[in-house]
Order: sequence, then C-alpha cells, then structure tokens
Amino acid sequence: MLTRLYISNIVLIEKLNLEFGKGLNVLTGETGAGKSILLDALALALGARSDIDLIRHVADTATVIAEFDNINSLLKEILNENDIDVEDALILRRTITTDGKSRAWVNDTPVSIKTLKQIGDMLVEIHGQFANHALLNPATHRGSLDLFSIKNNPKYKELLETVRTNYNDYNQAEKRLKELQEMLDKSAADRDFLEHNVRELESLNVHIGEEEELSTKRTMLMNAEKDAGILSDASTALNPHGESLDSQIFSVAHILERIKTEPNPYTEQIDALYNAAQIVSEVAEKLTPVDVNIDNIDAIEERLFAIRAAARKHRVTADELPDKLIQMTEQLNTIENSDVELKKLKAEVKEKKSNFELSANALTEARKSISEQLRTQILRELPDLKLGAADFIVEIKPGVPSANGCDDITFLIKTNPGMPFAPLHKAASGGELARLMLALRVVLADDSSLHTFVFDEIDTGISGATASAVGQRLNRLAKDSQTLVVTHSAQVAGFADTHFKISKETNHDTTITSVIEIKGDDRINEIARIISGAKITPQALETAKTLIKQ
Repeated sequence: MLTRLYISNIVLIEKLNLEFGKGLNVLTGETGAGKSILLDALALALGARSDIDLIRHVADTATVIAEFDNINSLLKEILNENDIDVEDALILRRTITTDGKSRAWVNDTPVSIKTLKQIGDMLVEIHGQFANHALLNPATHRGSLDLFSIKNNPKYKELLETVRTNYNDYNQAEKRLKELQEMLDKSAADRDFLEHNVRELESLNVHIGEEEELSTKRTMLMNAEKDAGILSDASTALNPHGESLDSQIFSVAHILERIKTEPNPYTEQIDALYNAAQIVSEVAEKLTPVDVNIDNIDAIEERLFAIRAAARKHRVTADELPDKLIQMTEQLNTIENSDVELKKLKAEVKEKKSNFELSANALTEARKSISEQLRTQILRELPDLKLGAADFIVEIKPGVPSANGCDDITFLIKTNPGMPFAPLHKAASGGELARLMLALRVVLADDSSLHTFVFDEIDTGISGATASAVGQRLNRLAKDSQTLVVTHSAQVAGFADTHFKISKETNHDTTITSVIEIKGDDRINEIARIISGAKITPQALETAKTLIKQ
C-alpha cells in the first residue's frame, strides 16, 4: 500500500508531502490545477521514462519518493535477488536532472531504472492515460483467470498443483532420457578406450594406500643398500692390509710389555691397548655387511612407477584409481546395457507425459468452464458503467506445455455490436478503457492482493447513475486493495475514504500547485463546487451531503 508520496520540483509543484490511507483515496480539483502532475510524479517513482520537461523551470533537479508498506513475499524475493534490505517499509526514490541524467534507489540501495520499474509494477497498477497496467498484457491473463477460479472453486488449486507436479515429473524424466542418450552417444564412441583402460586398471589392481606403502618400502630398501656399503667400507678400514686391526694393536701391547724398567712406565697405555684391541675385535664382528635383495627394489620401483603413471594418465591421485576403475566399468556396463536402460526410460517418459496431458486437459476444461462464469460476471458489471453494448470473452488456445498447463489465454473485448473481438488495449481507450479495467478488477479482486490501483480519466463522458456506479465499484475494489482515483465526478468523490483537493495558486510570476486533505465542511464544499462550478449554491451543498458515502 502507498503510504506517502513526496514530490520536489516537478512542474508546478515546489514541495509536496502526501500521506495516503487505506481504502479509496480521491483527488479532485479544477481543470489545470495539476492532477495529472501527481500521476506523472508517481509514475516516475515507479520507473516510468524520465522527461526533463517535468523539472520545475527554476530548479536543476527533481525528486520523487514513494513509500509503501505490507510488502508481499513475491516482491521480497525480487528485493533479495537485488540485495535490497527490507523489513516493513519500502522506499522508492527517483531523481532527474536538467542534463538528462536519472538515478534511482530502493531503500537507499542504487538500482537500475529497469529494476525500479520491475518493482514498481508489482506495487502499483495505473489505469487510464498510462500504459503500464498489468491486465493489458496477455501474459497476465492466465494467472488472473486461475486466481478467479481458485476464489470460486477451492478444488481448482489442487488441479493446478497436480498439473505442476505432473509437468515437473515429465520434464525431469525427459531430461534424464536426454542425458542418457548424450552419454551413450559419447560413450559408444569411446568404447575401445574404456575397454582398454578397464583391462589396464584391473590388471594393475591398485588398492587404496598402496602407493604410500610401496614408497615406504622402496625408501627402506634403498637405505639398507646404502648401509651395506658403509659397513663394507668400515670393515675394510679395520683390515686394510689383510691383517686385522685388533691383532696389530694386541701385538703393539705385547711388545711394550717386554720393557725391562721396573715398574714398566707404559702399564696404563698397555692396558688401554689391550682394551682397544678387545673393542676393535667386537666391532669387527658386528660390521658384517647386510645382504640386500636388489631384485626386490627393482620390483617395488616398477610397481610404484606403474601406479603413478596410471594416476597421471587419468588425472587422479593413486588412491582414486579404484574409484576410476568403478566409474569406467559402470560406463562400459551402461553401454552394454544401453538398450534396456533406454527402453526403461522411454517407457517412463511416455507414462509421465500421459499423466501430464491428462491433467492438463482436465485443467483446460476447467478453465473453459470458469471462463464462462468470468464472462457472465463481467457482463453483469458493464451496463451500469455505460458499457452495455460491450462484450467480453476469454480466448483459450493450445500453447507451449509448461507447469501451468497447455493453454494460451487472452481476454478479448468488443465495445460495439458488429465489431470483431480484440485484445483489451486495442478495443477501448481513455475513460472507456479505465471503466472496463475497473469492471475486470472488481470481478477478479483477490483478497490477498496488496496492490495499489490508480484510476485516471475513469469518469470521462459519464455522469449521474453511471458515475455513481463507478464510485460504488471503486469503493468495492478499495475494500481489498488500496485505490487512488483522479476524478471530476461528484458521485465518485462521495465514496472517498480519504479526499484530497488539488489547487493552483499564482503569486506574481510564480505558479504553484498544492494538495491538502479535506474533511467535514471543506469536503462538502469541494463536492458542491464540482456540482455547481465556481459559485456554490445551497442546492449543490445539499446534494453534496447526500453524495458523501452514498
């Protein structure tokens, strides 16, 4: 619902801050006072094409701010997709400058004009001289008919859900069939490649962790081989000339014992030599070279290198080779069992398609039936709106299958007998079209709608009972959805829940449009002015009193 409209420097409006209420909001004023300027400004905030001629002649920048509350879940999804934060209020802001630049924000987040219009179209529907009302777009007609059907037949919603479910099942089955066929076409061409690689990996028979095990064993054997060489070198060093080092040390000690001096001055050294000879003897016994089986190293290396080569070939790690074998084996089995799998999937697609077509045909019949009810209700509204010669039908044609069924739905109208039926926007214009849209909106009214409807030129060429009928229907529509109407009709103005008076004041060389909410006697006087003109008569005042909330 539109709660506030702020306008700055738009044509004759210097600054204006309007607060709108629930129900029917009526705007009245003398011709030329600026009623259309308000709608131009609102349209600008909703994403309409900018025009520098809208900027007040003494200003460089014009600004419009429209504030809304009660945002529905569908709109919140669009806001989230555009990273726009929203809690309760939604504020649309638009500026235009004399150099032709235009900028837009939603809740202070910069957005493109396209995004602003997408959001604006979900908030406000304008009927009259503007062309952005949703019902003029045939793409909305199927959804409108379905909402009308749900309101009049609760079981219709179940039928819609069945069609949607059956279509999704059918679509998913077709997708799987297509993917299988594409895979088979590709895999069949690679049959030889798969068979060769499956045999190769089966022969290799790699198990998880084997690469690490082989690498560890290889390192241990290579270290053992190096250790054997070191031990051999050490043993040679202890026995360089064929005589063991411990024997040589023992001989030296024995020679030193022959010294005649008493006591022998080399006793400690002799003992040390004997100890050394014993140590060297023990070391020599332990320095026996280790026997290393070179064949084992070669076998381990050959296996390790083969595993790593296979991993590189298939662009996986060595531990992923078993899974790769399973994957390629399954692909090979799929090729070999392709006829069975294809036959199974084709049967499934046929069954799902049949289920969808049966439910879609039932939906088509339901739509044909409910469209007659819609036609009857709309035709019932038209005579009171001075459209008694008009006729309305719902055209249902075969369309592209989708989750919404197989129907292309278009609302057609003819305003005079003998004329062909045509789409709404081609069959009527001006106030006639606005009244037709009013009839449609009243009949199609959805209790869950949070739209704001704006009607302009709806009272063109009508008065008396017809104008009263228009007011009654605007009042009905406004009970479920906020409605704004610009009117010259006293009968329409009498139904207002909130009444605004638009006036124009000239001071020297400056002309300014102002808007104020009027109540009580001021409202009676304004409706009387509409009836009698500039000179308000007692009779006009009495009539005005009878028209308020007729």
